Amino acid sequence: MATQKLTRREFIGRSAITAAALPTIVPSTVFGQNAPSNRVTLASCGVGSQGSYLMRNFTRLSDAQFLAVCDTFKSRRDEAARVLNRQYGGSVVQAYEDFRNVLDRDDIDAVIIATPDHWHVPLANCAAKAGKDVYVEKPLGPVLRWAGELRRTARRYGTVFQYGTQQRSDWRFRYACELARNGYIGELDSIEVWSPDVSDDWNDFAVKRYGSMEPAPIPEGFNYDLWLGPAPWAPYTIDRCRREGSFHVYDYALGFIAGWGAHPLDIAQWGNDADHTGPVSYEGSGEIPTDGLLNTVAQWDVRCQYPNGVIMRFMCHRLARPVVEKYRPWSGHGTTFFGSEGWVSVDRGGLHFSRPALKDVTFSSCDSRLYESTNHYQNFLDCIKSRQPTISPLEAAIRSDTISHLSDICIRLRQPINWDAQNELIVGNEYASRMLDRAMRSPWRL
Repeated sequence: MATQKLTRREFIGRSAITAAALPTIVPSTVFGQNAPSNRVTLASCGVGSQGSYLMRNFTRLSDAQFLAVCDTFKSRRDEAARVLNRQYGGSVVQAYEDFRNVLDRDDIDAVIIATPDHWHVPLANCAAKAGKDVYVEKPLGPVLRWAGELRRTARRYGTVFQYGTQQRSDWRFRYACELARNGYIGELDSIEVWSPDVSDDWNDFAVKRYGSMEPAPIPEGFNYDLWLGPAPWAPYTIDRCRREGSFHVYDYALGFIAGWGAHPLDIAQWGNDADHTGPVSYEGSGEIPTDGLLNTVAQWDVRCQYPNGVIMRFMCHRLARPVVEKYRPWSGHGTTFFGSEGWVSVDRGGLHFSRPALKDVTFSSCDSRLYESTNHYQNFLDCIKSRQPTISPLEAAIRSDTISHLSDICIRLRQPINWDAQNELIVGNEYASRMLDRAMRSPWRL
């Protein structure tokens, strides 16, 4: 494979100048599906388990081309580059330790971000300022105010944003939401949402249950300071930078109330036509471990109310099971819409209905139909080319993530939270309001 490559942006910029000089016979590769003008050049930042999963999905698409991978673990980035270069048949993909070197490259169109949660928004914000489009894994991160800054940056630079809530590209979730939004279960009055909690990861910590607090030597080939980035400094331990630590330590994440909850909450928002708003009151309870490294919410049961009067109950799977099994087969995650004339429930295993007639509804021309995508990754590439919104845009991401943040705050304070969804402010609680923001460790800033 040639070491030099005409990028999509370069091709478009030069095409008008060189059009008159085109030969009479032009190779089909110039204008075909795999032409340079149709390929989107990518970099992947964070190539652990989830980052590798995303890379595999993008490499299946003929109009995607990786040029760079980035990770603070040398072994991970070198292996990712090796795998991609073997697939491409040449030294096409370069490995980087520092994402800033990736963003300096003007031949990269878009960045896929699958780092630990505390890096999602800062890295996406830097990428948008560098003129890159972004695919960002969920959740947005541990600081809601940072997401607001990303919104301003993305608007300023016209960034195409795709959130990693891939259930929107599954017809079953779209179908359930269309039933709820179009009144096929009657008037929507309540929603139940549930997802796995930290008990799914108990056995994966090196020190059971909640991770080692004992300082340990930093592994060779690992840039721990860059991994911490904007998060507070803390001594390295054998569990801190593992997958489990990055998911369940409050300096880096909110735990599965956000990391897993983002998926079924996103569907609840979609089915309630709430992508530009959210619940306005929160009340609930939860459990936060006090022994070990883990200090995010481990169990939760939160009741929220939307401006339209719809009540949502958001639960961890351990508390949800006896509730959900009363009306449908058990699954560890899901979203159920309850209306005045029935209910529809959806998870990755399938659809469940209160009555058989809901299984094969033919929507009418008067019904509201939702954005249709059959491939979340192809949708991102297509929108980069068209500059149209993706199926999981930034505004929807911020609004669904807000639910996790406010649920976390009401549990930690053991107080109800009232939310001004229009102005995105906590009402009447200054201490709770301060929890929406966090200082960034120097020299990092948005």
